[in-house]
Amino acid sequence: MAGAIGGYRTARFTPMAKRAMDIAIAATALLLAAPFFLVVSLMVRMDGGPAFYAHPRVGRFGTIFGCLKFRSMVVDSQARLEALLAADPAARAEWDATRKLKNDPRITRIGHFLRATSLDELPQLINVLRGEMAIVGPRPVTLTELDQYYGAAAAHYLTVRPGITGLWQVSGRSETSYDQRVALDVAYVSQPSLLADMRILLKTPVAVLSRRGAH
Repeated sequence: MAGAIGGYRTARFTPMAKRAMDIAIAATALLLAAPFFLVVSLMVRMDGGPAFYAHPRVGRFGTIFGCLKFRSMVVDSQARLEALLAADPAARAEWDATRKLKNDPRITRIGHFLRATSLDELPQLINVLRGEMAIVGPRPVTLTELDQYYGAAAAHYLTVRPGITGLWQVSGRSETSYDQRVALDVAYVSQPSLLADMRILLKTPVAVLSRRGAH
């Protein structure tokens, strides 16, 4: 049976084939990126904090896992966020709508570069090898986001592994509303295919280089 994502007819493929492709891509990418990992880790640690940050996210079947990133924020980022949201109604409204801030005071100097280029997400290749994430899939969300924004769509999200890239990442990222983000997740999960994954992978470098919706 075939489906359609973004107007394209697509052939379905098995979870086993997708998993095999994920492992091959992640292992190869980690090997090639090893020198970069070392350099960035040293630069991030210059402020005295850890190089990596594991944020609790919801995975397949509701399993909570630590979604790995290069740390791009100050060490006391949560306290700073709470203080900002309490003092700035506009920031609170922006955070409630998108779970992001365009002018986020918590982000470090190197963090701005890592986020703008999406390089902060490279450690998620380790999550892929662990079986916690896929190369392509829905954006990994927190339990609060899943409960607050997904509603009945949560059933779709929980059937697959979240991805390093996906429809959201190549469709404007933070320029999309949260309702649009959820709709993209449902569209992806409803019509899985190798062709759809390949199209998303090919579009990802363009989306990253254009920096559209990146912050």
